[in-house]
Amino acid sequence: MLIDRDSLLRKLHELRSEHRDLDTVIARLADQGVASDQLHLQRLKKRKLMLKDEVSWLESRLIPDNIA
Repeated sequence: MLIDRDSLLRKLHELRSEHRDLDTVIARLADQGVASDQLHLQRLKKRKLMLKDEVSWLESRLIPDNIA
């Protein structure tokens, strides 16, 4: 279980890092306002949302079920 938890934490860290990186890239592209990059910007935003969902799922897996 400890190895599994460590790997989940490592994956969570990687996903959060990628999410932050995408946030930076999206902000820069949005500031440039180049119309030809709209499709690329849309794809980056979709990827960012997918990462957010995966982060949420991993976080829920790491929280133990404590039913009192």
